[in-house]
Amino acid sequence: MKIKFLGATETVTGSKHLVTTEKGFAILLDCGLYQGMGKETDTLNRNLDLTPSEIDVVILSHAHIDHSGNLPLLVKEGFLGSIYCTPPTLEVVEVLLYDSAKIHESDIKYVNKKREQRGEAPIVPLYTTKDVDRCMKHFKTVPYHADYVLNEDATLTFTDAGHILGSAVVNLKIKDISDKIINLTFTGDVGKYNDMLLKNPEPFPQADYIICESTYGDRLHEVDSDAELHLLNVVKDTCVERKGKLIIPAFSLGRTQEIVFILDKLKNKGLLPNIKVYVDSPLSTNVTDIMRENVVCFNEKLQEYIKTDPDPFGFSNLKYIREKEESMALNTSKEPCIIISASGMMDAGRIKHHLRNNISDSKNTILVVGYCTPNSLGRHIRDGQKVVKIFGEEYEVNAKIEVIDSYSAHADYSELLRFLSCQDKTKIKKLFLVHGDIDAKISFKEKLYVEGYKDIIIPNKRESFHLD
Repeated sequence: MKIKFLGATETVTGSKHLVTTEKGFAILLDCGLYQGMGKETDTLNRNLDLTPSEIDVVILSHAHIDHSGNLPLLVKEGFLGSIYCTPPTLEVVEVLLYDSAKIHESDIKYVNKKREQRGEAPIVPLYTTKDVDRCMKHFKTVPYHADYVLNEDATLTFTDAGHILGSAVVNLKIKDISDKIINLTFTGDVGKYNDMLLKNPEPFPQADYIICESTYGDRLHEVDSDAELHLLNVVKDTCVERKGKLIIPAFSLGRTQEIVFILDKLKNKGLLPNIKVYVDSPLSTNVTDIMRENVVCFNEKLQEYIKTDPDPFGFSNLKYIREKEESMALNTSKEPCIIISASGMMDAGRIKHHLRNNISDSKNTILVVGYCTPNSLGRHIRDGQKVVKIFGEEYEVNAKIEVIDSYSAHADYSELLRFLSCQDKTKIKKLFLVHGDIDAKISFKEKLYVEGYKDIIIPNKRESFHLD
């Protein structure tokens, strides 16, 4: 059996790993978009580094666009097989992929206007909503814990990764030519323990080989109770003391619902100041509706909370905004308020308009609540750049910048070690680290060695390994 690493190697985004059995059955683990890579992003996304028609099946760990976002291009370029995921992932990925297609179509219109002015030929979007239509026909769902036979030599089992709604650890049993079973596990993205919304990551079957994420392999998160108080203090400082706007860039799936849930709890406790809260994202609104329909995926604490507050994602001061006109009105309003908007890395979506209109005003605060890739606008702001480019124009960063890392949906290094502790280290032949910046991967590799893991590899892009 061979595995080839095609994405999420030198960076966090673009998850894509190709497993080929000895009999030539090709399994693609994820097919995600690169994000926040500057001018390289489009080129990286257009080059799949494989022949789609030669792939037999795709297994999707979860719906985030850096894991799912290039599936429409894969189908567009000739993939004919099935795409397997959990039932909740299917609900969410459909919404995310259509949103992604609309962004590509909109962005390409802007790009082609510039190209026309320079006398250059127009280019086509990466994919369109029609491509998503075709892509969605390839999806099949597999529930958690079911042993699903992909073919006579490969069986798939999903276990809960606790990362976002529907996220799964991919566990494969693969026969070699001599009928020996090889156990390969792909962690996808691993969630935190004691998450506000979701169940803990589950123990997974013993593996011979593990492909493990390492996003926060070099750091620890804040304690949740501290983060809740931190958020309340930021709200008071910004909206009450300085009469400004609190702008929270947040991923539509997971992060937005966590922030809203914390504000809901603060409201119920009588601690939230009497200010308006806006979730300005049609995508976030749609995803929140899906979350409401999947109560069974919530942890016990949240299910208990729902007994006294049936809607943990809604309260009297909160408004979800779909219409563009309402979103634009927020930029001219002078009222103190909280605006939660996508995207979390601040490179696309309505959040860029809110940043453009508010980042130079010292009354306001930008609250960063998650991971941002090194070249993204979010990372520039998080790292304290005094001037940033938004829509091609420079803006002074006079707004206060706050960071709360504990709202991340990714496990930190102690939680990753806890997640892996269900394994007998002596039976693991190789452990591959992906989905992390190089410093995070190197740091986590050192921690794994201290814990007694032996053969730990940080693969390069397009690097292949034979697994026996």
